[in-house]
Amino acid sequence: MAIKEGVLRTDDDRFENLPDWPYLPNYIDDLPGYEGLRAHYIDEGDKNAERVFLCLHGEPSWAYLYRHMIPHFLNSGARVVAPDFFGFGRSDKPIDDATYTFNFHRDYLLAFIERLNLKNVTLVCQDWGGLLGLTLPHDMPDRFARLIVMNTTIAIGKPAGKGFDAWRDYVANTPDFPVGQLMKRSSPHLSEAEVAAYDAPFPDDSYKAGVRRFPQLVMTDPDMNGVETSKKALEFWQNEWQGQSFMAIGMQDPVLGPPAMKALAGIIKNCPEPMEIEEGGHFVQEWGGEIAPAALKHFGDI
Repeated sequence: MAIKEGVLRTDDDRFENLPDWPYLPNYIDDLPGYEGLRAHYIDEGDKNAERVFLCLHGEPSWAYLYRHMIPHFLNSGARVVAPDFFGFGRSDKPIDDATYTFNFHRDYLLAFIERLNLKNVTLVCQDWGGLLGLTLPHDMPDRFARLIVMNTTIAIGKPAGKGFDAWRDYVANTPDFPVGQLMKRSSPHLSEAEVAAYDAPFPDDSYKAGVRRFPQLVMTDPDMNGVETSKKALEFWQNEWQGQSFMAIGMQDPVLGPPAMKALAGIIKNCPEPMEIEEGGHFVQEWGGEIAPAALKHFGDI
């Protein structure tokens, strides 16, 4: 439904009775620079907990992607916050593709973290959750303590390969591409109800401007928006990062699989040997019931 000119909001009834998703929605609609746009997030656990897990989704998913990991984080006594980017999930969806830029999304995350005053954060990220999320700690290093990173990269203006080029072309030429079916191709064990949960945010293609834009925004050329920020992030992770890290790799990912992730492991200071999920695809959080306990054990939380 349209809430104002140029902005759509997915009806709440499309999010009813989602499998493994008992979490109540939370909203902010007055973030600086985003006044009138409503952002959705879940916020579970003790708000005064010592640790916060900040879970950032990517393309074309939403916070639902973390449903297998969130219970483990909560059971460790932590607070868990999982926002939806604008254009995704239960967050509002501007219909103009041009609205969505690297800084549009990144500045939202910075404002969101400031508004909730998140501290002692474990950044949990994959795909665009990493392309954006990995650029945050160098701007607010006192807020981030640990990292769980999965199937992502730091994009600094270099070509991403034929596999990514084919994906970018596919999305550009398929304005109403089937989100749920894409998720199922990467994670064949998904039930039809889970597939429907990934389709829920998008009643039709007019809601998919954000989905269409993310592949176009990946910084594969040195002149693209976000390259300089990402170069600073790369230097931060190489030279300044002092926190604990944990990496998991979905080994069946054709674009951001083992080669890309092992290169990233070489960048992140003191990154331990990655956990390899042999059957895991790009959306490796779908194997999160294995990853989250392993990460918590590595950190000494359990």
